[in-house]
Amino acid sequence: MCICFLFVLDDPSDKPPCRGCSSYLMEPYIKCAECGPPPFFLCLQCFTRGFEYKKHQSDHTYEIMTSDFPVLDPSWTAQEEMALLEAVMDCGFGNWQDVANQMCTKTKEECEKHYMKHFINNPLFASTLLNLKQAEEAKTADTAIPFHSTDDPPRPTFDSLLSRDMAGYMPARADFIEEFDNYAEWDLRDIDFVEDDSDILHALKMAVVDIYHSRLKERQRRKKRFARIVGPVEHDKFIESHALEFELRREIKRLQEYRTAGITNFCSARTYDHLKKTREEERLKRTMLSEVLQYIQDSSACQQWLRRQADIDSGLSPSIPMASNSGRRSAPPLNLTGLPGTEKLNEKEKELCQMVRLVPGAYLEYKSALLNECNKQGGLRLAQARALIKIDVNKTRKIYDFLIREGYITKG
Repeated sequence: MCICFLFVLDDPSDKPPCRGCSSYLMEPYIKCAECGPPPFFLCLQCFTRGFEYKKHQSDHTYEIMTSDFPVLDPSWTAQEEMALLEAVMDCGFGNWQDVANQMCTKTKEECEKHYMKHFINNPLFASTLLNLKQAEEAKTADTAIPFHSTDDPPRPTFDSLLSRDMAGYMPARADFIEEFDNYAEWDLRDIDFVEDDSDILHALKMAVVDIYHSRLKERQRRKKRFARIVGPVEHDKFIESHALEFELRREIKRLQEYRTAGITNFCSARTYDHLKKTREEERLKRTMLSEVLQYIQDSSACQQWLRRQADIDSGLSPSIPMASNSGRRSAPPLNLTGLPGTEKLNEKEKELCQMVRLVPGAYLEYKSALLNECNKQGGLRLAQARALIKIDVNKTRKIYDFLIREGYITKG
């Protein structure tokens, strides 16, 4: 019989069960060198009994699968090497106390010393990484796309009709409202652990929960792009430097405005700011005057505008909306020009977003949620749609009717 030791992971759920007793395999265990694929694994108990199954015979050559042997350091097993790498990936480089707490078998100093010696300052690893980097650079040398910082997303002019329509909306905000694997929680909403569950059903539910935890782990890992390669202090400095950069850019933009206006000292700059503020106030008053001219035939609207103007002149926030005797005015259609996600809509969807005054990014999110729920349930009722979309019920009905009419979803 041929005996060899192979490096394996220690997570039993990552390996097939024992072919003899169907139990989870714990190291060390046996792999038949003559049977397979698929590989034929046996626990030590079944192996010592001489278990045979179909083509597998007890006199076949075998391999002992274990990770309880040193790789880089005599005092570190292969299993501990893998645990160290996983802990550094989870906790971030430099957070050695957290790494040691996750490993449980090594101290903070041992983890740091071993990682720096064998994975950072090791010439073998350094040369391998350098060769990989050079090969990647050579492969993408002709196709590399230079990076250029982009300006802010287009914004409507201050106090225009479009700016009032978009009050409270931040351009490009929809790019950040979704988590990675945004619907991971949906697989758990119908799971309920009860006492009369069979062992198999309970194990299946636990497997679903374990899968969800792994998806959460990946979600958190993607949020820590920089935290995984720098320590906590360096990461805080990195974030603070970005905030400082923002402040410096804003100050530079203000100074460039002064230079364009021909201002060369701060005394003139204060005068310029005062005059600029005065011009803005005058322009705001002219805008309000145009509103008065628009509603001049409505005496009630004129009275409301006068009260609103009096509040502004006294330094109070205007709280009385412009209205007419004929009732509430219908809002004009939403202008989708420049809004993120508009290019992903067809003409009918654009018309819907304009009429219900819904930004494209939010509509696409609601549409995706309704489609996913409809596919899972085999149909969708209006009450279910309202439970999924927490917005105005009239808007939800219009979206629901539109998706039904266009064939995206079916009624439940």
